[in-house]
Amino acid sequence: MKMISVTRRFAPTSLMLGNIVTGCSVLAPAGMLPELSSALDVSIHTAGLLITFGAMVLCIGSPLTAWLTSRIDRRTLLGVTLAVLTITNLASALAPDYASLLAIRLVMLAIGALYTPQAAGTGALIVPGERRGSTIAYIFLGWSLAAAVGLPLITFIASHFGFRAAYAGIALVGCVSCALLLWRLPRGLLGAPVDLKTWTELGRNRMVLVLLAITTLQMSGQFVVFTFMGPLLTRLTGAGPNGVGLVFGLYGVCGFIGVMIATRIVDSWGPYRTSVLFTSLMLTGVAGWALSAGVYALMAVSVAIWGLGFASTNSMQQVRLVAAAPALASASVSLNTSVLYIGQAIGSAIGGALFAHGWLHGAGYVCAAFVALALTTVVLTRPRRAV
Repeated sequence: MKMISVTRRFAPTSLMLGNIVTGCSVLAPAGMLPELSSALDVSIHTAGLLITFGAMVLCIGSPLTAWLTSRIDRRTLLGVTLAVLTITNLASALAPDYASLLAIRLVMLAIGALYTPQAAGTGALIVPGERRGSTIAYIFLGWSLAAAVGLPLITFIASHFGFRAAYAGIALVGCVSCALLLWRLPRGLLGAPVDLKTWTELGRNRMVLVLLAITTLQMSGQFVVFTFMGPLLTRLTGAGPNGVGLVFGLYGVCGFIGVMIATRIVDSWGPYRTSVLFTSLMLTGVAGWALSAGVYALMAVSVAIWGLGFASTNSMQQVRLVAAAPALASASVSLNTSVLYIGQAIGSAIGGALFAHGWLHGAGYVCAAFVALALTTVVLTRPRRAV
């Protein structure tokens, strides 16, 4: 009994580390597009399709794999998923050409789509109800660390040693993470089976649908600017690579800080009030970006404020989805992951159109409008009692 207690005590950390591996696997190409372009003899635009096609696979794969694997023990499922991520990252390091790398990435993300939503659902199974919110937020801290630490490291390694070394590094971390998870996560964890009835029940749950809409609005708004943040900073302020890198670093570090704060306060504040706070910070940041466009220092400060909200709001979405339908958590969180990538696609498309037409200042205002609508919707979901 004592052994089980110790195992469960460290299980959330093993789940969080798995999210670091997943986040780095998803984000890696964004940090080394020039190196991929040069080494594989393709254009930067073609190299960028690794991100585009990957997002499409993640969007479809998350709910589909949740349905296909719902009856598998969580320890086995998550361990195999991390093993596949490890192997496919190693294969990416050895890929002879672009076509091979793209094929490997599609396999990687088709399986990797499992990890984040299933980790959140598993976290809800291994802690008491009163600690559920902080545990899920802690597990999602892995994504913040992937953005704040992992992506800059990937960029540094790729620029000095090549993209193959960066992929090999992710594979090494994945191997360690997989071993830790298999060691610490208890056996016999099963979520509710996901079938057609599950999707029907989710479709009838008004709160779940509203929360999914909030995620779509939040991500659509942010990616209007985030996708082109570097070029926008260069065009609007004349910032060079170091200046752009500093702003990305602020975004990632503040995202990490935001999740840490959210993890500390969510159990006492409740996920609704915590969500309102961090969505408000996000809106303040993107509005500041729009209003200060052209002034580098003010835009950097705005991105820092925005960063405090970007990862923590997503964590709160997961917490609220689990609370809205605990028995359907794996399915609802996988759907949230799916609409997150839909939001990225919508925002990137709008941002691309604005950038192509030279409406550089307008991007910030469109971003702010989406986030303002998301905040309004969050406020309208105020529970009659603590949720």
